[in-house]
This record gives sequence, structure tokens and C-alpha cells, in this order.
Amino acid sequence: MDSTSSDVPALRLRGLAKRFGQTPAVENLHLDVPRGSFYGFVGPNGAGKTTTLSMATGLMRPDAGIAEVVGVDVWAHPREAKRRMGVLADGVMLFHKLTGAQLVSYAGLLRGMDRETVQTRTADLLRVLGLEEAAGKLVQDYSAGMTKKIALASAMVHAPELLVLDEPFEAVDPVSARTIRGLLESYVASGGTVILSSHVMDLVQRMCSHVGIISEGRLLDSGTLREVQGEVDLETRFVELVGLDGGDQELSWLHL
Repeated sequence: MDSTSSDVPALRLRGLAKRFGQTPAVENLHLDVPRGSFYGFVGPNGAGKTTTLSMATGLMRPDAGIAEVVGVDVWAHPREAKRRMGVLADGVMLFHKLTGAQLVSYAGLLRGMDRETVQTRTADLLRVLGLEEAAGKLVQDYSAGMTKKIALASAMVHAPELLVLDEPFEAVDPVSARTIRGLLESYVASGGTVILSSHVMDLVQRMCSHVGIISEGRLLDSGTLREVQGEVDLETRFVELVGLDGGDQELSWLHL
């Protein structure tokens, strides 16, 4: 497959499947993330979002199926595939005994970048993300929002074609969230592709051009935001597809 063609998806998943014991986490999942899109991957807690993205980025081996990043098979050619993507994985420990500047620099050097370029890009990222004053501070002393931002900087330092972000706004304060949104929107506007997982429908509706809805390990719908939500808002469409219940429940003993 010619990875230079604009017709090649930034991320292509075919038949991805994963079981934990007898419990299916992801079942025969097919997904295309178009290049240049801001793609929201949404679902309830436990829907299979993190498992899917972990398999797509080489963090977890699937039981079946393939994952391609800009036409490169993640499992057949992991080094080339990982060169093309940046990953912010949910729950993965950072090297917290490094300073923020050291962590981003380390990520760049691991990618084989020359030290001068790494230093320049690290300084640029810290400035844009509002972390200049915390550059010499240990990551273990960062707040939740600062930790998300430094992890994002580490994922972006090598200028990947695709960013895969698992819950990038979870536990992030509004100021940090706005900073992260601005950087991601600028990245997509310049030709990059973002896929982010979330269970916050309002966030996805405001930011994303495309969306995929997953529940119980199965992709229920995908396409442009307009195609998926139809004539209703995304949250209403999400509830229709997922079949969530209980929104109209009340507790009599809470009435004062």
C-alpha cells in the first residue's frame, strides 16, 4: 500500500479482537480514521476504547486483526509505524524522576532526533503549553493538568503524522484543557490527524470532525460528526445507540 497517497487512512483497523479470559473486550472491530481528521472515539466506561487504542498503537497484541498507521502495519513493522505516530496512553507511568524538559528531550532522543533539534522543539512545546516555568521541576511534582501537557509534549516532539490520545482531558483543569485544545486544533489545521478517546459527548461534539461510537467491544457507528449524530445532538444519538438507561430515575428520599 502506498502510504503517500491521501486516500490511505491515518489509522486503519481490520478485524481487531481481544479477549481477557472468557470475556470479549473487543470483537471484530473495523475502523478508518481519515488523514487530517479530528476523530472522537467515544463509548461508556469499559466499552473497549483503551483496549482498541492499545492494540492500534502496539502497546497490546491483538488476538486477531490488523492495525495500520498511514499504511504501515503496526505489528509487522513496529519501528516504522511508531515513527509515524505519537501516543498519550491512559494510565501509563512517565519517568517521573526526570524534569519536564528532560522527559520531552528523552522522548525526542529515543526517536533518533539530533540533540539540537530536540532542544529547540522541547523549548517550543514547553512555551506553547505554558510549562516554561516548570521545565526544571520533577514530573512527580506536576499537577494532573501539567502531567497531561508534558505527556502530550513527549508524544509530539518528533512531529508525528498521527496522534493517538486516550482520555487526554481527564482530570485536567479548564485552563490546561483550553491550552491542549488549542495545540491539537493547530496540529490538525496544519495537516496532522488526531484520534482521541472520551466519554464526554459535549467535548467531542465541539472539537471533532469525525466520530466512532463503541460499546461492549463493538463499533456501533462511525463517520463524520454530522453523519453519526443526524438530526439530534451527539449525546442523544449516543444514548440511542448504546441503550443507556436510568436518566429519568429519581430517589424520593433526596427530596427535601
